[in-house]
Amino acid sequence: MKVSEAFSATVTRLRRTRAETSNGLVAPVRADRRTKNLTKRLRPGDIAVIDHVDLDRVSAEALLSCGVSAVVNVAESISGRYPNQGPELLVAAGIPLIDDVAPETLTLVREGEELCLEGETLYRGTDPVVRGIRQDTVSVEAAMEAARAGMATQLEAFAANTMAYLRRECDLLLDGVGVPTIGTDMEGRHVLIVVRGYHYREDLAALRPYIREFRPVIIGVDGGADVVLEAGFRPDVIVGDFGSVSEDALAGGAELVVHAYRDGRAPGLARVTDLGHQAVVFPATGTSEDVAMMLADGSGAALIVAVGTHATLEEFLDKGRSGMAGTFLTRLRVGGKLVDAKSVSRLHRSRISPWALAGLVAACLLTIAVAAVSSPVGQVYPTFLAARWDAFSYWLTGLFT
Repeated sequence: MKVSEAFSATVTRLRRTRAETSNGLVAPVRADRRTKNLTKRLRPGDIAVIDHVDLDRVSAEALLSCGVSAVVNVAESISGRYPNQGPELLVAAGIPLIDDVAPETLTLVREGEELCLEGETLYRGTDPVVRGIRQDTVSVEAAMEAARAGMATQLEAFAANTMAYLRRECDLLLDGVGVPTIGTDMEGRHVLIVVRGYHYREDLAALRPYIREFRPVIIGVDGGADVVLEAGFRPDVIVGDFGSVSEDALAGGAELVVHAYRDGRAPGLARVTDLGHQAVVFPATGTSEDVAMMLADGSGAALIVAVGTHATLEEFLDKGRSGMAGTFLTRLRVGGKLVDAKSVSRLHRSRISPWALAGLVAACLLTIAVAAVSSPVGQVYPTFLAARWDAFSYWLTGLFT
């Protein structure tokens, strides 16, 4: 599996700068049970200690973007339930991946302390801290092959979760019952939903001409709101549990919709109110990605363009959540309105912009001027214009004398 072009520069820089010595890799260590929280604190060259069963592709890409020099996983990076893509991506990038170390590793290491990774063992000075299983291309490929053999079981579980979700959310899926009314007008407009998921940076960059021309309503899903800000745009609506949204995004004037559990519990609402903001609560089973799509569809959007969302069966399974069954059904509910960002960037061709038109006019005028000056008749014009200017100056001077 090839590493995407977005990470090629990062990978090259890591291979050049990380401190490889005769005793192994020496670097600061940072640990967290949640990979999403850890990526906020990681610095280039750090060793990341995580607790992530079946490391998915999005998390691996986030670790690579942070510039980690190695990853130590308390859990199994590939449990064999399904062929998750994260370990393959790390190994292909040349990042050491140590698997299945002792659970107490998260408490044994101190934030930012420099440790040495040699082989499959993490050392503090000369004292070993933990030891695990070092993954390489061969071991990852073997584990992935074994996981693919068990895909049938995962598909059965996915189908069962899909039916359970359909029973719970029948009214919402079929009739849109429960979609809240919000102040942002989406009726008949294009809506752009941004999720911090697969290739979100590349897709959002490719959509710049589309965004400038159509001015869609932009919905940021949790951390996707910060992605929108980083790209130079402003989200109109932010949807999610608000666990990974920055305060700058919350204070940007977007309408806030808190994704709540079906029983009405909304853990993210407390943070929003503590910061002095108002929010609409949307109780629904599934992911915040589903809630954003249902909100756009229920608010009358003419077209929904998705950035970073899950589109294929492999991506659904790679997420590793039973809630992904809801995403599958939500896509069926939204139907023909939903378009993936890659399709828009390939099909959309921007109309001529005012700047391009002005450039064309300037080029035409320059061509006419050059042709006029270089022709015999054109050479008479400077003398004629000079004479007319002298006459105008004489007339103007006569008015005041």
